[in-house]
Amino acid sequence: MIGLIGKKAGMTQVFDSEGILTPVTVIKVEPNVVVANRTVEGDGYSAVVLGSVEMKSSHVSKPYAGQFKNDTTPKKHVMELRDFEKECNVGDSFGVELIEEFSYVDVIGTSKGKGFQGVMKRHNFSGGRATHGSKFHRANGSTGMAAYPSKVIKGTKMAGRMGGERKTVQNLEVVKVDAEKNVVLVKGAVPGTKDSVVLVRKAKKK
Repeated sequence: MIGLIGKKAGMTQVFDSEGILTPVTVIKVEPNVVVANRTVEGDGYSAVVLGSVEMKSSHVSKPYAGQFKNDTTPKKHVMELRDFEKECNVGDSFGVELIEEFSYVDVIGTSKGKGFQGVMKRHNFSGGRATHGSKFHRANGSTGMAAYPSKVIKGTKMAGRMGGERKTVQNLEVVKVDAEKNVVLVKGAVPGTKDSVVLVRKAKKK
């Protein structure tokens, strides 16, 4: 699986040669450095550990710095990609040119946190009557049963924390790759807030 660590810079819109508007998300890709290699002989599986964004030496603890060997400097963001489809050694650096040949990508990120929400917002419940005296405007209703098994079944949809979860958006079209500015423009929206870390990888279903 080929992928790169990037940062969601925001959204904008572009026009093609026919004047058709396309909303795009701008993903900034700093150089991704190979921090380590996982091998089947030593680790039981094959993977590549990529690091992005340099860290100040004063912000690095000794335990964290211990994983950066062979003259690689500590990175702020570190991710492990299994079955990397490209030969590489520790210290090699990759940029947006790695995904120039792809027409579609998958983007993985952490969705926006929305705090504690009720069932109407969190699970799209329709709610009760909004008339005077109904006392059932936005409530969730019954959650269990009096007879067997006399308990709330695991997985019942209720109010709770919403958002802040790992999400994957698949098959996003790559509109443009700008090697000079180190950015990738993908059609549509991707999970996360502005400046959040995302993983851009080769589309699995294309």
